[in-house]
Amino acid sequence: MKKTLIVGASPDPSRYAYKAAHMLTQFGHPIVNVGIKKGEVAGVGIEKPEKIHPDIDTITLYIGPDLQESYKDYILETRPNRVIFNPGTENRALQQFLKENHIAYDEACTLVLLSTGQY
Repeated sequence: MKKTLIVGASPDPSRYAYKAAHMLTQFGHPIVNVGIKKGEVAGVGIEKPEKIHPDIDTITLYIGPDLQESYKDYILETRPNRVIFNPGTENRALQQFLKENHIAYDEACTLVLLSTGQY
């Protein structure tokens, strides 16, 4: 199973980050919810981007490029195996930064990857 950190976690059921959290846990992937909202999603509290989780396989992004700059160092310190840029989060500058730091990335939809067995 791939421990996944969700950046942009939200307790709002209409948000894709919310749906991804539930689908990830349904498929047995442990999650860490990170964001600015308070609450919990899929039974896991939402935390601020302060604590570094060294055992993260995947970071899945649900924040736009304008907010990603403030997460750049957090992502680097986390050292995930990969970062998923969900639709609307694509960011060439951050992708170049990841490439320079030997962190793989995909432009994909976490929900689609899970539902097609490609996660």
